Amino acid sequence: MFENVEFANPQFFWLLLLLPLAILWYILTRKQEVASLRISSIKGFTIKSIASKLRPLLFALRLLALAAIITALARPQTEDISTRTKTTKGIDIVMAIDVSSSMLAKDLKPDRLTALKLVAADFIRKRPNDRIGLVAYAAESYTKTPITSDKAIVLNALREIKHGELEDGTAIGMGLATSVNRLKESKAISKVIILLTDGVNNSGFIEPSTASDLAVEYGIKTYTIGLGTNGNALTPITYNRDGSFRFGMRQVKIDEKLLKEIATVTGGKYFRATDNEKLEEIYDEINKLEKTEIEEFKYYKYDEKFRPLVLLAGVLLLLEWGLRNSIFKSFI
Repeated sequence: MFENVEFANPQFFWLLLLLPLAILWYILTRKQEVASLRISSIKGFTIKSIASKLRPLLFALRLLALAAIITALARPQTEDISTRTKTTKGIDIVMAIDVSSSMLAKDLKPDRLTALKLVAADFIRKRPNDRIGLVAYAAESYTKTPITSDKAIVLNALREIKHGELEDGTAIGMGLATSVNRLKESKAISKVIILLTDGVNNSGFIEPSTASDLAVEYGIKTYTIGLGTNGNALTPITYNRDGSFRFGMRQVKIDEKLLKEIATVTGGKYFRATDNEKLEEIYDEINKLEKTEIEEFKYYKYDEKFRPLVLLAGVLLLLEWGLRNSIFKSFI
């Protein structure tokens, strides 16, 4: 009955200090309440009554009743909290993913594209209140998923992203422009693009600077990520006869100057991911930088528990009164 109970007025427990004082007063005054008769001898008296010995039970019942009343005054209660949340500032996010052949390089494990998809999936799961869309680009670009709040759709689309669906190359301007196009009509207070590439802009008919200006015009912030180790990486360099890639060591070239310019112009930030751990840290940092504001409402319901204590005190006092006027009447 009193599991997880809290007390609204715990100051009333100070009254419990009266109980030991009452016990002391009772001990000191008890002899004065008992009638005495002096006789020369009690020989011949055979009174064997247990009632006189149990008379302190009446006082004990009063003390228990008083303790129950004091506890009831402290107002024991249980608290039931129900919480409702309301998103006050939503964020629309488009993740632009480079799917050129170089994303199969093995400096990240098992390769750059697979590592990215795992980290991006975790990022998506951490954004339950935002709408997210996906854009894939190589020498050209396309929308894999429009911005949506259905994370299952986005995660499924992310799993399906692979190299080979687009002509090979790296069209950073195209990837950024397509992402801007997905967000320009958005009514969200905050609009964000996370653009990842592992190379240099070498394709497409839209210049990255033009796409950056479009992002600024529509109030879209862009975080850019350069993916690849420092130095050389085992990268696809040509095709085998069976159509599979032949890998070889090749110097990692990322146009960091361009990515920094895009981020700076649009109010975002540039990151460099040289391994799996760094890539995870980058997405965690972006997750912290772009926080959706949540307004939380808490409703408290209190269930008062003092009534059983008042009832107990009443029963104890009634019992004490009954015993005093029946069994113990002749001894009072």
